[in-house]
Amino acid sequence: MHSSPRQRSLWRRSPAAEQDELNIVITAIGAIVLFLGLLSDYFRRHWWTCDPLTALVLGILLGPVALDLVHPIGWGIPPEDLLEQTTRLTMAIGLMGVALRLPPHYFFRNWKPLAVLLGLVMPMMWGVSGLLVYWILKIPFWEAMLVGSVITPTDPIVSTSIVTGVIAEDYLPKGIRHLISAESGMNDGLAYPFVLLCILMLERSASDGDLLTHWFVDVLLWDVGGAIFWGWLFGHLAGRLLKWAERKKTIERSSFLGYTLALSVTVLGAGKLLGTDGILAVFVAGRAFGNVIGGQERSEEDNVQEAINRFFTLPIFILLGLMIPWQQWWSLGWWNIVLVLAVLLLRRLPAILLFHRFVKPIKNIPEALFVGWFGPIGVAAIFYTGYSLRRVGVEEVWLVCSLMICASILAQGLSATPLTKLYGRWFQKNQPT
Repeated sequence: MHSSPRQRSLWRRSPAAEQDELNIVITAIGAIVLFLGLLSDYFRRHWWTCDPLTALVLGILLGPVALDLVHPIGWGIPPEDLLEQTTRLTMAIGLMGVALRLPPHYFFRNWKPLAVLLGLVMPMMWGVSGLLVYWILKIPFWEAMLVGSVITPTDPIVSTSIVTGVIAEDYLPKGIRHLISAESGMNDGLAYPFVLLCILMLERSASDGDLLTHWFVDVLLWDVGGAIFWGWLFGHLAGRLLKWAERKKTIERSSFLGYTLALSVTVLGAGKLLGTDGILAVFVAGRAFGNVIGGQERSEEDNVQEAINRFFTLPIFILLGLMIPWQQWWSLGWWNIVLVLAVLLLRRLPAILLFHRFVKPIKNIPEALFVGWFGPIGVAAIFYTGYSLRRVGVEEVWLVCSLMICASILAQGLSATPLTKLYGRWFQKNQPT
């Protein structure tokens, strides 16, 4: 398959038309948050769907293939910039929520299983995904590996809809829920070195020096190591300052939510200004912050935080539904189905089955199958897609990644409730008395 130019609008839309489309999107965002707020429990129990899938369907309905009400390409913003910047903020807010949901000092107590998932399983996911794209689509090797790196991270935003809510609380053990959340939160930022390595290989020229040394020092040590250091420092200081303010009674209890949102945005921007991986820095900051304030009762704030996360994350899936490249998908023919099935079944499951004995919360094959299947591709992949398009302009990144994101949301969104119930019944039947 050869690169094809991106579909761009050749006409200028009137300001009135753009304003109408913006109001349609705003109305849709508010309506779906209200709708899911009223019926999400019923939908999860009886319709086997999840919030991201519902938002994605709404975006498709509003877009050119259905009601033809909204045309993002006509907004005058390059699609890659729109995707990158909107998902960047969304991920920061979502990752803070995931980080605060984990128990205090979770990473110190579970560093061995997380080291296996992040140090062994994640590189295998990258390699398998990239090689599948290379063999099936016959595109250049490093372009295929770039696609593989983009779809490697398991998404915490989509995972949240799987490991939270009444179904998950009724049927899933806490250990499994925390493991999926912790892994997805970390590997969003840790996918950055894989993405950068592929981009550097595509950008390299004959005059380049030792590219691997540059990648190791600048990307791995500074971008990733610096993100961990600065994120921990910001989060720890923010937690200490909050406890001081509560002791001195200079902060209202209702200010906690605004404090965590401000921390997300501050660390995201500061991490980027420092030249580090801002996404990873936000998650680390959230964990350091949670470790400091851990043990305090904030259940009401946690519920509000989840509602805010939903409000900020659902628009991304509406936007994705509006921008699906249907015509380019059809050009792949039946290779679409082959690629989707191969990636969904081989990207993660074999690696989890291979190493599950070293991942303490996973005790047996059924649990390994559950954890291996639920490694969704979502907002993180959208972010890295936009970033990669801006850096190297490889069209296959958007074509393949958008296909895999939608396929993952569909397959894992529809299977979350039935498989969670199935696993829960098996667990209750087989657990020791």
